[in-house]
Amino acid sequence: MTGTGEASLQVLREMLADGPVVVAAITAKAGSSPRGVGDWLIAAPGRAAGTVGGGEAERRTIAAARAMLADGRTQEVLDIPLHGALDESCGGHLTLALRRLHTAPDGPFAIAEGGPVLADPAARTIVVYGAGHVGQALVRALAPLPFRLSWVDARPEDAWPVAGPVPCRRAPAPETTVADAPDDAFHVVMTHSHAVDLAIVAAVLARPFGFLGLIGSAAKKAAFLHRLAERGLDTQRLTSPIGLNIPGKEPAVIAASVTAQLLMLDRPC
Repeated sequence: MTGTGEASLQVLREMLADGPVVVAAITAKAGSSPRGVGDWLIAAPGRAAGTVGGGEAERRTIAAARAMLADGRTQEVLDIPLHGALDESCGGHLTLALRRLHTAPDGPFAIAEGGPVLADPAARTIVVYGAGHVGQALVRALAPLPFRLSWVDARPEDAWPVAGPVPCRRAPAPETTVADAPDDAFHVVMTHSHAVDLAIVAAVLARPFGFLGLIGSAAKKAAFLHRLAERGLDTQRLTSPIGLNIPGKEPAVIAASVTAQLLMLDRPC
């Protein structure tokens, strides 16, 4: 049950007629797996439609969805290794976003990091790396806009809890998630660590991308340019500092300036 469209929407409407449902969507994968990003299923107490690959991984996904229906939670991020304890031979890893729904969208919908949302199937993906104060403000500013939004932080939930409009994916090495993004994605790097920032920027520069922005000072940019050049990477398309030239260092002001910049890049005159 991949992608978007009226047929998928009809299934969702039929299942919602009996009460709330949970949509589980694959938002990232690593290694070999039977299904890919965008594949999804709908789970209700006595019924499920679609698939995220079958087997124990799918059983665990449906169990998590039904637990959400039972306890009232609205969203969850589920990480599933496809090896070891799950007795899967694929050797990969899946990340799924689960979202509880009470009503169906009014039209075709797309699967984003936080679940099903009304969206243009061709909407630009923006990946925000970092869940600090500025990262949280930026995600809040971007969430209502017609983008596919992904949010990644290196710190575990118990070290840096975050509440936001979309789930924050926790990845000890965020640079390993870069490969999950489309070739035209916008990448905005603002983690808590210069070393983490550098690893992410290097990973993005090594592949196709639409935009790469790095938060920081001119001194930080100069140091990064030197280190990236030592790795033989072309840094001409690295944008740093980021955002429009608007005075103010408050997180909300920075987020507004970066959001405006990304909108202008996504919709050139």
